[in-house]
Amino acid sequence: MDLIKKANKMRLSKRVERAGLASRRKAEELIFEGRIKVNGEVVKIPQTQVTEEDEILFDDTPVQSAEKKVYYILNKPAGYLCSNKRLSKRQRLVIDLFEEDKRLFTVGRLDKETKGLIIVTNDGDFAQKVIHPSRNIAKEYLVKTDRDVTSDHLKVISEGTLIQNAHIKPHRVVKVRKGTLKVTVLEGKKHEVRLLIEEAGLKVLELKRIRIGGLSLGALPEGAMRELTLNQMESIFE
Repeated sequence: MDLIKKANKMRLSKRVERAGLASRRKAEELIFEGRIKVNGEVVKIPQTQVTEEDEILFDDTPVQSAEKKVYYILNKPAGYLCSNKRLSKRQRLVIDLFEEDKRLFTVGRLDKETKGLIIVTNDGDFAQKVIHPSRNIAKEYLVKTDRDVTSDHLKVISEGTLIQNAHIKPHRVVKVRKGTLKVTVLEGKKHEVRLLIEEAGLKVLELKRIRIGGLSLGALPEGAMRELTLNQMESIFE
C-alpha cells in the first residue's frame, strides 16, 4: 500500500471545508445538492476521495486548493523546543528555524536538549500515521555517556525500566565504542531513552536521534533541513 499517496487523499467534504467554503456539515449539504463538481463531473457522495490535483468547482467556480503540504527532515540542535507555543520571549522553538509561512509543527517531540532527526510538516494526517503506536516504528538514538559502557550496563538497559506505570524495554541496545551506544525504541515514551540509561547508573552527556523507521539522519548538518522525497517518506513505514 502506498501510505503517502493515501495520506494525500481526502474526502471531498473535507477538501471543500479546508478551502474555507463551508463547515463540514454544510459542505456535505452542498455535495448532496449537486453543486460540487470534481474534474467537470457532478459528485453527490461526500466520501469521494480526491487529491490536491483534482479540480473542484462550486456552482462552476473553482474552489481554492487546500494548503500545500510540505515535509521536512531537520537535524534539531539542542536548546530548541518541539512546540508551537512560546511561553517566554527567550524560548527557541524548532519552527523558528523555518521561514515558511505555513502552519508547521513537529511530528512527535524530542526534548529540549536532545538533538537529531525530527520531521516537520503541516500535514496532520501524515503526522498521525507516523506517531500512532500501532505502526511500531523504530526510533534509533546515539547516546554518549560519562564512562565506559560495560556488558553489565547493556544488560540493565536491555531489561528495561518502569515508565509512566508501564515496564518499558528497548528494542535493541548496541555498544558503539567506549562511552557510546545506540538504543532503539518502539514505544516513544517521554524521556524514555534518558530514563533507560539512568537506570543503568550512567549519565547522558549527549543524546541524538539518528533514525525513524527507514529514514536516517545521515550527514545532514546540525540546524539544517531539507524537503523529504516521496521515497524517503515511504521509507519511514518500511
